[in-house]
Amino acid sequence: MIIPDPVYGEVMVAKFVNHLMLDGKKNTAYGVFYTALETVGQKMKDSEKPALEIWKEALDNITPLVEVKSKRIGGATFQVPTEIRADRKESIAMKNMIAFARKRGGHSMAEKLAAEIMDALNSQGGAFKRKEDMHRMAEANRAFAHFRF
Repeated sequence: MIIPDPVYGEVMVAKFVNHLMLDGKKNTAYGVFYTALETVGQKMKDSEKPALEIWKEALDNITPLVEVKSKRIGGATFQVPTEIRADRKESIAMKNMIAFARKRGGHSMAEKLAAEIMDALNSQGGAFKRKEDMHRMAEANRAFAHFRF
């Protein structure tokens, strides 16, 4: 069981921080996350929503609905589109956001994460592109959907 985070009391934030954490440095990860949210809050002043809501909306924007899994049938390997479980969807979205934030150019991880959150909110950036690519692959291999079992 995951304990909710100390500031917002959200389990989702705690999961995100666990993905963000490197070498067991949870306090550092929390610091990075909260700083990123503050930055997003300051940049999105005109929006009535609090920073946490903006982050959740950004995560929803980059959450994939389907993925392709390789299935070997009679010597041929097919990319079979399958739906994703709810907990896995959340996990994939979080990991993608963090991975693309790490790849970004920028100063601190907090700034890079803030930029990735803003991009995800506006339906752009690396994490959103990854989701679109996953959906495109699933659509292209829709003919093999009957191999799901």
